[in-house]
Amino acid sequence: MFGKKTKFYSILNNKCPRCHEGDFFKHKASFNIKKVTALHENCSHCNLKYMMEPSFFFGAMYVNYALAVALFVAVFVISKVIFQQTILTSFIAVVVVSLLLTPFTLRLSRIIWINLFVNYDKKYGTKSKEVSTK
Repeated sequence: MFGKKTKFYSILNNKCPRCHEGDFFKHKASFNIKKVTALHENCSHCNLKYMMEPSFFFGAMYVNYALAVALFVAVFVISKVIFQQTILTSFIAVVVVSLLLTPFTLRLSRIIWINLFVNYDKKYGTKSKEVSTK
């Protein structure tokens, strides 16, 4: 289910959605706001252009919104129901967790967004680099 040739593999490993070989982000993980969403221009393996059109990743805002709402609801329910916190402390927990996980959700939303439009192609997924010169 999470093996190569699946979208989950590309999303969880931050790999190119077409070949699953090249890295999607320039930096592995960072809390530096300038580095958190820095992408390579093209895939180093299959030469897929990541910014397919101007402002392509503006659509990732919708994915990020959905992730953030799911995170807010989960943290609030865990805080309120399981730990029996007051409403104020539950909201404080939501704010703190959302601030800490913002870099993660930003990166996740971008990789999910591009995976909605680009599918794995086995001719690019080979180990040889000769495909990337075409």
